[in-house]
Amino acid sequence: MYRKTLLSLLLLFAAFAASAQRGLELRDVVQYRYYPERIYGVEPAADGETYTQISDDQRQIVRRSFRTGEQVGVLFDCATHGAKAGIRRVEGYVISPDGRTVLIETQHKGIYRHSFTAEYYVCNLQNGHVQPLSTGGPQQQPLFSTDGTMVAFVRDGNLFISKLLFDGAEVQVTTDGKFNEVINGLPDWVNEEEFTTARSFDFSADSKMLAWVRYDESQVPIYHMQMFKGLAPVHEENDEYPGSYDYKYPVAGADNSRVAVLSYDIASHAVRTLDVPLAEDDYVPRIKFTDDADRLAVVTLNRHQDRMDIYMVNPRSTVATLAVRETSDKYVKETAYESLQFFGDRMLFISSRTGHAHVYVYTLGGQLVRQATSGDFDVTELYGYDPKTESVYYAARATSPLRQEVYVADKKGRVTRLTPQDGTNEATFSANYRYFLNVYSSATVPPVTTLNEGAKTTATLADNAELSASLEGRVGTKEFFTFTTPQGVTLNGWMVKPRDFDPAKKYPVVMYQYSGPGSQEVTDSWNLGFYGGGLLESVWAQDGIIVACVDGRGTGGRGIAFEQSTYLNLGVQESEDQCHAARYLASLPYVDGARIAIWGWSFGGFNTLMSMAQGGFTFKCGVAVAAPSNWKYYDTIYTERYMRTPQENAAGYATNPISRAAALKGDLLLVHGTADDNVHVRNFYEMSEALVQAGIPFRQQVYTNRNHSIYGGNTRLHLFRTITDYWREKLVNR
Repeated sequence: MYRKTLLSLLLLFAAFAASAQRGLELRDVVQYRYYPERIYGVEPAADGETYTQISDDQRQIVRRSFRTGEQVGVLFDCATHGAKAGIRRVEGYVISPDGRTVLIETQHKGIYRHSFTAEYYVCNLQNGHVQPLSTGGPQQQPLFSTDGTMVAFVRDGNLFISKLLFDGAEVQVTTDGKFNEVINGLPDWVNEEEFTTARSFDFSADSKMLAWVRYDESQVPIYHMQMFKGLAPVHEENDEYPGSYDYKYPVAGADNSRVAVLSYDIASHAVRTLDVPLAEDDYVPRIKFTDDADRLAVVTLNRHQDRMDIYMVNPRSTVATLAVRETSDKYVKETAYESLQFFGDRMLFISSRTGHAHVYVYTLGGQLVRQATSGDFDVTELYGYDPKTESVYYAARATSPLRQEVYVADKKGRVTRLTPQDGTNEATFSANYRYFLNVYSSATVPPVTTLNEGAKTTATLADNAELSASLEGRVGTKEFFTFTTPQGVTLNGWMVKPRDFDPAKKYPVVMYQYSGPGSQEVTDSWNLGFYGGGLLESVWAQDGIIVACVDGRGTGGRGIAFEQSTYLNLGVQESEDQCHAARYLASLPYVDGARIAIWGWSFGGFNTLMSMAQGGFTFKCGVAVAAPSNWKYYDTIYTERYMRTPQENAAGYATNPISRAAALKGDLLLVHGTADDNVHVRNFYEMSEALVQAGIPFRQQVYTNRNHSIYGGNTRLHLFRTITDYWREKLVNR
C-alpha cells in the first residue's frame, strides 16, 4: 500500500513537473482554456435578501440567497414555463418592478457594442402563462412600466407599448422611425459607442407617461463598409460581388444627429416636445425619470463636452428647470453622467471638480447636500445610496492608484473599508445594501468571488484554486516598478519576466500599452496583460522575452490633471512617455536596449505608431493592431472630447501617425479587420499609403470581414501566432 501511494505521488509530481516544464501553449491562452471561473449575471432582487441568475445550462432563472449563495427558488424553467412556447434557452431576462412578470430573451442578435435585437416572451410568474411580447418582429431594449402592467420597446426605430392587462395589446407610439434617418428611443451608433448606453427612453414613476430621445441622423454622413463572402461565417449573398454595410458615422467635425426629448401621455396619446434648452449640436447622453412623476431628469452636454447640465423637466407642461451645471476648462469626464443615480429626493454623481473624482449628493432641485467623499484619490465606481441611513457605497483607489477597495461613507463622513484585502475589488450590492458580492483579484491571485455581510465574508462562490494550481510554475514572474521621466513625472509599470530569468543575461523587451485617456493597464489585478493573468505575456516570456507595460500621462487613477494633460494633443505626451519607458528599461542591466519592441491595439496601436516615430527612442520593431492613424477619421464624440474639432484644433490633428510616417524607425507589422465599424479600415489603408510613399518598409496583415475585436473562427489564434512569430524573428532568432 505504501509503495503504491509513493508511486502515485511520484507520478503526480512527475506530471506536475512536466506540465511546469511545458509552460503555456499559445492556443490554450487564446482559446481561454485558462479563463478564470466567474459568477455572471447576478441581479439583486427587490427583497434585499436574494439575487437572480441564469443557470449554467441556461434552462432556468434561479433565485439565490445573498448570504449563502444557495439556491432558494426557481423563477422560470424552460421545461415547464417555456415548453408550450418552445423556449429552449434563456439568453437574458427582465423582471418587472413588482416581481410578478418576467421577460424572457431569446434569439439574441448583436448589432454594435451594446445594441441587439431579440424575441421576448412574457411570463406571468403567478400563473405560469407565457406569450410573445410582440408578433410584429424582433424587439429592442424592452422596459417595464413602474407598475409592471406595460412594456415599452423599440422596433425599426419606432417606440411601441404592449399593455399586459389587455392581453398584450400593442400601441405604436411613433411612426417616423426609419433606418439611417430617424431613431426613437435608441441611440445612434456614435451615441451608443461613446456614451455607453443602449436605451434612451423611460417610464414615469406613476406609469402614466413615456419619455424618449429622438435622434434625427438624416444629415449624418454615411460610411460604406465593404463586405465579402468570407468564411466562419460565410456570407453567400456576397459570393458574386462584394456587399456593403452602410451606416451613419460622423467623423470629427461632421454633423451629428439632431436630438430632441419628447413625452407621450399613455391615456390621451398626446405627444409633446419637451422644452429642454438644446443647441443644434448638443448631446443628451442620459434621460431618467426620478421618483417624482413630474420630474424627468435630462442630461445635456454641449459639443465641446466642457459643460454638463442636468434639467428637471415636467413631461406634461414641457417646462425644463436647470438643477445642476457641471463645467470644466477641458472636458467633463464621462463618469459624471455614467454614474448619475436617483434615490427618492436625492441625486448622486461623481465629479472631478476638486482635482480628484468624488461623490456629490444633491437634492432633485439642485441644492448640494454634501460632498460624500474626499481626499487625494479617485472614486472609480458609485454603487448606490441608502436613503434610510444616507450612506454612500462606492469603490475607490484610496490606498494606491494600482488598487481598488470598496467603501461606505455615512452621512457624517465616517468611512468604513469593506474589503480588507489589497488588490482590486469589485462589488455588487443587495437592494438594501446589507450584503454584497465581491470579486477580488491581484496580479498573482485569480478572481475570488465571495458573498459578504458588511466586512464579513459569509460564503465563497468561486476561488479558482484549480486554475491557480494548474498555472503553478508555468507563468512568468510578475513585478511592479516605477521610474521618473526627465520631466520629473513618476510613472507606474509592470513586467513579466521569464520563469528561468537570469540577471546576468541580456533580454529583449516587448512593451505593451493602451495609453488612451482615463485608461489603466497597470493595476494590481488579474486583468494584468492582454488576456489577464499575464498569460499571453508568459507565452512570449518562454521565448526569452521580458514583457513590460507603463501607464503614461493621460491615463487614469491619478487625478484629473494627470489624465487631462494630453488635451488637444493626443499622442504627443503618450508617445514621449513610452519612449522614456523604453529608455528606462534599456538602462536595466538585464535588458538589451537594442531589442525593445512596442505593441498595442486600438488607441494602443495609434500610440505604437506615434512612439515609433517620436524620435526619443528607436524601437527594434512594433505591432499596431486596429490603429487610428488620423483622428479626423474617428467619431465626433470621442475625438472632440479630447481634441475639439479639426476646424478648431488644426495643429493638434496635424500631429498623427500619417504625418509622422517618414520618421518611423524600426520594423512594423500593421494589422486591421476589413469590417471594423469602430476604427475603419481606411485608417489602415491611409497609413499604409503614407508609409509606401515615404519609402518605409513594413508588413501588413488584413483580416476579412472582422470587426474591431478581430475574432471569429480561427482568426484570433492566427493573429497572435503571427505576432508571436514576428517577435521570434525580430527579437529572438537574430
